[in-house]
Amino acid sequence: MSIGFVGVGLMGGPLARNLIRAGKEVLVFDLSESAVTQTLDAGTSGKAAAGVDDLAGCELVFTSLPMPDHVEGVMLGEGGLLSKMQAGTVHVELSTIDPQTSVKLQTAAKEKGIGFLQCTLGKTPAHAEKAEEPMFVGGDKGLFDKLQDIWPIIGQPAYYMGGVEASCAVKLISNMVGMANLAVMAEGIRAGEKAGIDRKMLIELLQDTGARSFQMDVRGPWIAADDFKNRFGLDLALKDVRLGCEMARAWGLDLKAMEAALELYKKASAEGFGKEDCNAVYKVIGS
Repeated sequence: MSIGFVGVGLMGGPLARNLIRAGKEVLVFDLSESAVTQTLDAGTSGKAAAGVDDLAGCELVFTSLPMPDHVEGVMLGEGGLLSKMQAGTVHVELSTIDPQTSVKLQTAAKEKGIGFLQCTLGKTPAHAEKAEEPMFVGGDKGLFDKLQDIWPIIGQPAYYMGGVEASCAVKLISNMVGMANLAVMAEGIRAGEKAGIDRKMLIELLQDTGARSFQMDVRGPWIAADDFKNRFGLDLALKDVRLGCEMARAWGLDLKAMEAALELYKKASAEGFGKEDCNAVYKVIGS
C-alpha cells in the first residue's frame, strides 16, 4: 500500500516515522525541510515529495496539520488534493479540528468516491514516537476495519467512535479538560507561593493528595523549574480550547470553567507566550 503523509511536525512526524520503521512506503510532505529530514532518517522506505500534488497517486493519505483551515487548504477546492486522488483511496485526518470541518472533509471525500476517517490522538509526541498513542477514529466502520493492519503501527489502542463528530469531540474535550486543569494547577502554585511554599515542594506534596493529575505530574515540575520549553505550544492549546468552546456553544452548552480557561490562554498568548509550552499560562496568573 502506497502511503502519503502531509505534515510531519510534533505529532505527525512520529506517526510517519513509525510507518517508515515498519517498512511501509511513505511519501512525505511538509513545508519544513528539517521536519522532512528528521522523518526520513527513520528508515529507507520513506521519500520526500516535492509538493502536495505528488501524493495524489497514494492509496492512503494522512494529514496532520496545525489548524482546520490548513487542512481545508490542502485537501479541498478545485486545486485541493481530494480533487486529484483516485476513487477508492482513503484520507485519514489526524489533526485536532472541529466537528464541522471534519464533516465537510467527509462530505467532499464521499463526492469523489474517496474514503474518509477522522483519527484524533490522545497523548503526547513522546507517546506517538513509541506507537503508544491512543487513537479515536470516526467514520465508516468498514474503512476502520480495512486499516486494522495500519493502526497498531502508528499507535494503540485504536478506538472506533462511530461518527467523525465523536472523534473530534473526544479530543477537544480531552484538551479542554487538560488545559483547564493546567490553568487551575498554575493558580494553585501561585497561591502556594503567597503562602511561602517552595514550588517544587508544593508539587511533591500535592501529588500525594486528590489534587494529583497528569498535568501536575508532567508540567508541575517544569513550572517549578521555570522550564517553559515548547513541548505543546500555548498557541496550539489556545486553538484547541477555542475550538472546544465553540463546539460546546454550538450545542447550546455554557461551559463556564472552560470559558474561563480560554480567557487565560488568550491573555498568555496576547502577552507573547504563545510559542512557549502551554504551561506558560502560569506566567499570567494573578497578573
